[in-house]
Amino acid sequence: MPSFQTHTHGKLLLTAEYLVLDGALALALPTRLGQHLTVREIETKKTGTIQWESLDEQGNPWFEALFQVAPLKILDSTDKTTAQRLVQIFQAIQQQKKTWQDLPALHIQTRLDFPRQWGLGTSSTLLAALAQWQQVDPYQLLWDTFGGSAYDIACANAQGPILYQLQAGKPIVQSCSFHPPFIDQLYLVYAGQKQDSREGIRRYKTQVSASSSLVQEMTELTSAILQAPNLPTFEQLIAKHESIISSALDFPTVQQLHFEDFWGQTKSLGAWGGDFMLATSRKTKAETMTYFRGKGFSTIFSFSDWVMGY
Repeated sequence: MPSFQTHTHGKLLLTAEYLVLDGALALALPTRLGQHLTVREIETKKTGTIQWESLDEQGNPWFEALFQVAPLKILDSTDKTTAQRLVQIFQAIQQQKKTWQDLPALHIQTRLDFPRQWGLGTSSTLLAALAQWQQVDPYQLLWDTFGGSAYDIACANAQGPILYQLQAGKPIVQSCSFHPPFIDQLYLVYAGQKQDSREGIRRYKTQVSASSSLVQEMTELTSAILQAPNLPTFEQLIAKHESIISSALDFPTVQQLHFEDFWGQTKSLGAWGGDFMLATSRKTKAETMTYFRGKGFSTIFSFSDWVMGY
C-alpha cells in the first residue's frame, strides 16, 4: 500500500447551534487550522498491525498505541480511553469496508495545527481524514461513532463557508459567499473552556423540544445573517440568535455572563459555555484585544485570518 497524506480543516458553527440537529439551516466555517494524517507501511513490523502516533501542535506526542487489526484489539497504549475510541472508529470503518482486515503493517501519524482544548474538531478532522484514506462515507463514520449533526465533517472537507442542513436525515452541503463589508470588524475569541459536544447535544435533547416554527425561524435567521448589509444589522441579528438559543436552553448568553460593558456584540459558536466566541467591534484591533485581555481572554484572532476562503 502506498503512503497516504491528507489535511482536513477545523470547524466553527456561526449559526443554528443545536437547532441544526433538528433540520435548521446553519452557516458553518472551515478553519485554516486542522489536522494532518500520514500513513506509511512498516516492513519490519508484523502484518496486520497499526502503530499509532498522535502529535500536538508543537509536534510532541500526546498519544501512542499499537493495535492488532484481525482480530481487532489493543496491544499497547499510553491512554486506554483514547485507544478504545480508535478501536470504535476502526470497527465502524470495517462495517463499511470489509477489506479493512487485509491491511499490512502500518504506521499512522496525526498532527494537529491547534491545541486540543480549542474545540476546533480534533475528532471530526480525524474521522474525515481516515474516511479519505479508506474511501468510506465520512458522515456514516461519524454517526456510527461520535454522533452529532455532522456539520463538522462537512467543514473538514470544505474550502470556504458552507450552508449545512439535515433533510430527512441526509446532509445537504452548499458552498456560499460570506464576505461582508465589515469582515475586518469581526474577531474570534477563545473562551478558555473546551466543551464536550456530546454533552451539549445531550443537554439540548433533554431540555429542548424544537418545534417546526422554531427551526424555520432559525433557518430564516441564518439566511438573514448571511446577507446582512452592514455591521449594525449583523449585530442585531446575532443578538436575536443568542436570545433564541438562550431561551431554549435556559442558559445566559455569553454577553450577559462576561461582556455587558462591551461596545460590540458577542456570540457563542457551537457548544455554549466554552470554545470560541464571535465578537464584533467598531474600535481598533488593539483596543478590542486590550478589552478582552482585560477580561481574562487572551487568545484573540481576526476572523479573516483564521477562516478558509479569505
